[in-house]
Amino acid sequence: MQSANMLLRKIVRSSVLPFATQHGMKKDFFPFSRTLSLSLCLKQDKSCEPSEKLDLDAWKKVMKSGLPEEISETVSEPKELSSLAAAREILEMWRLAGRLVPENISEEQLKTFMECPSKSAKKKYLKYLHHKELYKKNRMAKKRERRLEAQDQVSETDETKKNSFIYLQSNIMHKTYNWRAAQSMIFGQPLVFDMSYEKEMSGQEVTNTVRQIVMSEGCNRRSADPFHIHFCNFKDGSLYHREFINQYREAWGKLLITVTDQCYTEIFPKDKLIYLTADSPKVMKTFDHDKIYIVGSMVDKSIKTGVSLARAKRLQLETAALPLDKYLLWSTGAKNLTLDQMMHILLTLKDTADWKKALEFVPKRKYCGFVNNPIKELKKTLDLINTRKLGKGWEEVQKQFAKNYPKKYKLK
Repeated sequence: MQSANMLLRKIVRSSVLPFATQHGMKKDFFPFSRTLSLSLCLKQDKSCEPSEKLDLDAWKKVMKSGLPEEISETVSEPKELSSLAAAREILEMWRLAGRLVPENISEEQLKTFMECPSKSAKKKYLKYLHHKELYKKNRMAKKRERRLEAQDQVSETDETKKNSFIYLQSNIMHKTYNWRAAQSMIFGQPLVFDMSYEKEMSGQEVTNTVRQIVMSEGCNRRSADPFHIHFCNFKDGSLYHREFINQYREAWGKLLITVTDQCYTEIFPKDKLIYLTADSPKVMKTFDHDKIYIVGSMVDKSIKTGVSLARAKRLQLETAALPLDKYLLWSTGAKNLTLDQMMHILLTLKDTADWKKALEFVPKRKYCGFVNNPIKELKKTLDLINTRKLGKGWEEVQKQFAKNYPKKYKLK
């Protein structure tokens, strides 16, 4: 027993006390009560029975409990975690050095790496993991590319189906429109565009005129019963001709219309011709399918009144104006309409003979409503006209309203 106590004293002096003196914790290293009990236990050799054994595990716990928190944590830290962290630091250093190291490595792989017997074995194992990771990435990338290619092929097939259907449908409609236009050249009612106003307009006005005629031709071609359009007094090399080529390009020579430099009086009998002009004193009441209507191909921003009326009188032709005042509550602006609006109105009159439907193509900014509306709506339009300040045109509105409506509906 004495030999055991001597051995324990040597262990304490050689291990614990130098560590305490090195860290400056000699006073606080052992609590006073524990040192006293330990010294008493060591001194009382006779009180200890020879069969009694010293519990080293309990003694270690007592020793650790007396250490500071920082030292106890370092002592209690598992060796595996520290070794794994050191291995990860080694891998990071090798990666920075340019060696073949995988980007992601699991704990099992890291343990296998640590169990490798030599440095060359560790390098080979990391190289194997690196190539395995690259192979997996390439395989995933190929799968992604295949999936995207499949999606593109499906979308392309859908687009081709849609485009083929649209192309087929447009081709059929185009052939149908051309067939109707060809039939109108034989059996359709003629409609004349007078192309003799080039000198009356500027270059920009000629361009606007041609654009409106192009829209009129397209509207007529899509109609169920189109007109047979005639361009009369048309001269090759004129501004009209150049603008039409710029608009139609290659399709100019394929239009199913009649283009001539002759005057309409040389082609049709005068008793069937009616010149449509806003300056005419005669108001058009109904659409006549046996007559040939003439529209002046002119866009006049300065609104030169009487130009088309003077031409019709010089040729001794019948004239007519649209009954705008009879069916519309006209508010402001001139009563001249664009060529495409005239085409819409004439086509609607030809198909339905309904002035209300035909005059719906008049811009709504120019009128307040229709005359044949109910009385409540008529009173609303009267109030609207009364509240608006028209300046110089107010007296003209009053006179025109007095002609068209009874005396009980008076403007204030």
